Amino acid sequence: MLLQNKSVKTTEEVALQVLLLCQVGVGTAVNIFLIVHNLSPNLNGSQQRPIKVILANLAVGNTLILLFAFPNNMTLFVPKDPPTDLKCKLGYFIWLVARSTNMCSTCSLSTYQLVTLAPGTWGRVMLRGRAPKFVRYICYSCWLFSVLNNAHIPMKVSGPQKTHNDTNTKNKWVCSTTGFSIGMRILSFAHDAVFISIIIWSSVSMVILLNRHHHRLQHIQSTNQKLRVHAESRASHTILMLVVTFVTCYHLDCICTFCNISFLDSQLWLRRVKQILDASFPTFSPLLLIFRDPKDPCSLLFCC
Repeated sequence: MLLQNKSVKTTEEVALQVLLLCQVGVGTAVNIFLIVHNLSPNLNGSQQRPIKVILANLAVGNTLILLFAFPNNMTLFVPKDPPTDLKCKLGYFIWLVARSTNMCSTCSLSTYQLVTLAPGTWGRVMLRGRAPKFVRYICYSCWLFSVLNNAHIPMKVSGPQKTHNDTNTKNKWVCSTTGFSIGMRILSFAHDAVFISIIIWSSVSMVILLNRHHHRLQHIQSTNQKLRVHAESRASHTILMLVVTFVTCYHLDCICTFCNISFLDSQLWLRRVKQILDASFPTFSPLLLIFRDPKDPCSLLFCC
């Protein structure tokens, strides 16, 4: 009976590992496609539109999250050698920087769409003619802030701990994290809470503005104006879908993290589920953009 339980656990673990591998493969390929697609105006010598700058940064962050999606379990299948101290430090640092940048980019995307959607706002007036440069600075700031915010991480991460117990082979493949105080965890939570709050606020504001646009559309006679309002609505709906996906994945990940912390003897499959949730938004967000408009994943964004 015990042997059968072990076999079931092994089967479950392999199934989750295969799912993770599929997520990484598909998500990385689709995000690379979006990076090339959104950076193509630079290669052609034309001006890159603001929304493409944000989407390119989001795709880069997604790619790094997927490539370093397993900072505490550096590989999907057992490698020949355990991860080194440098590999653990670098992998964990890049993953957290990409995660923070991903959150900042999603926040920038929803806020920028709100500004462009709101008629006659001071932000829209300020952005007029200077939007590409301003958005580019915002994206650079996201990366810089993420690097500075996680600069202490390499000091708290080390390679697998050496144990004299030969039966416990799993620990020698797992990077160890030590020294994360309660204050640091509170700061990390505050960092996430600020971005999530801005994302939710901008999304709710967009829903209100979209409702007004719907009423406006009924009184507009001009065909060109109707097309523009319809394009704005489609763009906002797409970004709202991205935001809902992001917030849902984030909250499910928080619940899974809480379960891992609360139950010290948590099963290995629970860690795998958390890794799947970590990789969910980077995988589904580019697919959402593509399947909303198969011909051009960015064409539905009216200002791209």
